[in-house]
Amino acid sequence: MSYPFVGVGDRRKRCVIILAGGSGKRLRSFVHKLRGDALPKQYVKLLGNRSMLEATLARAEKIVPFERQCVVVTQHHFDYVEVGAQLANFPEITVAVQPLDCDTGVGMLFGMAHLYKSYPDATVIVFPSDHFVQEEDLFLAHVDAACRLVEQDHSKVVLLGIAPHTPETEFGYILPDHHWQNAFPFGARSVTRFVEKPDAVLASKLILQGGFWNTMVMVLNSTTLLEYFRQIALSTFRNFEMIHQAIGGDNLANVVNQVFGRSEPLNLSQGILQKLAVLRERALLVLPVRGVHWNDWGCEERIMKSLEHAGQCSLDLESSGGLFNSLLKRNVAGSA
Repeated sequence: MSYPFVGVGDRRKRCVIILAGGSGKRLRSFVHKLRGDALPKQYVKLLGNRSMLEATLARAEKIVPFERQCVVVTQHHFDYVEVGAQLANFPEITVAVQPLDCDTGVGMLFGMAHLYKSYPDATVIVFPSDHFVQEEDLFLAHVDAACRLVEQDHSKVVLLGIAPHTPETEFGYILPDHHWQNAFPFGARSVTRFVEKPDAVLASKLILQGGFWNTMVMVLNSTTLLEYFRQIALSTFRNFEMIHQAIGGDNLANVVNQVFGRSEPLNLSQGILQKLAVLRERALLVLPVRGVHWNDWGCEERIMKSLEHAGQCSLDLESSGGLFNSLLKRNVAGSA
C-alpha cells in the first residue's frame, strides 16, 4: 500500500481513532424499512457492498496504516452478526469495545487510552464512522494539511470545516476569526464560536457570517489533547487514566466496566471543544475543505441526495420506493 499524502517520517507519527460507538437512533426508522431490524447505521451497506464504517476504515488506511488505527464500538453492536464479520475483515486494527455508549468525548478518550500505550505523543486523526465523502483523495489532502499544522505546533487542535450550501439545521456550525492577520497556513483560522443545530433563520445568518459545517473530523496531538481533557473534564480524565494503566494486563475488562459504570456522558463538541475555544484563545482552528462533496448521513433525505450526487442512483427523490428496493438488494447481496 502506498501513502501518497504523507512522507515516511510523518506517517510514523500519525494514528487514527474512528468513532463508531453510536446506535444510529436518527436513522433507525430508515434502517428498519430497509432491513427490518435496528442495525446501527454505520454497519449498514449503503455504499455498494461496503458499509459506512468499512468505507471510513478504507479511507483512513490511505493515510495511516491499519496497525495504527483504533475503532471504538459498543458491546451491544455485536448482537448483529454483520458487526463481527465486518471488523474481522480488518484484523490489524485495534477494536476498543466499550460496555455502553457515553457519547463522543468518552469514546474519544477510550480510543486514546489504547493508542497512547503504543504511540505516545502521536498526531491523531479522528474520523466519525458515518460520513459520506465523494472526493476522497482531495479530502485526505486537507487532512494531511491539518496534520502538518499540528506537527508544526502541538498546541493546536484542527477541525475540518465544509462551506455550507444550504442552511442545514441538523449540523453544527463553526464561526472562524475573519481578521486576515490572524490566518494560519492552509487557510486555517481560529475558532471563535460553535453553534449546534441552529434553526433555519440562524443557520442562514451563520452562512452569511462565513460559518462552516463542523465535520467533527479533527487532528490533534495526543499529549496535548489529554492535557486539555485534564483541564476541562478532570474526573473523566482520571477515569481513563485507569484504563490506560490497565491495558496489557489481566484486569482490563474489570477496569473498563468499572470506569464506564460511573462515567457520565460527555459530548466531544459541547463538553470539550466549545470550552476549549474559550479557555485557550487560538488553540482551536478550523481548516476549510474546498471541492469535496461531504455529508453526515443522519437522515433519509441526505442519504438519497448523496447517492444521487454520486451517481449511484438516478431516482426521483420525491419517490423513495425505488431507492429502498435498490438498497435492499445491495444489503441482501452483501449479507449473502
